[in-house]
Amino acid sequence: MSSNTLVLIACLAVAAVLLLGLANMMRGGSASLSQRLMRLRVLLQFVAIVIIMGVVWWRSA
Repeated sequence: MSSNTLVLIACLAVAAVLLLGLANMMRGGSASLSQRLMRLRVLLQFVAIVIIMGVVWWRSA
């Protein structure tokens, strides 16, 4: 799997969870579900940043 693919997957995962959380809040869904989705989004953002920084480091070496 190429580094571009890893970055794309990480970014799409963040976007998907963000959209799910926003959709849940807009339709007046469960507050606890929104909270869990936003926590998952933060975790996925961290993972995406680590992957992106790793790719940048690997390509500069």
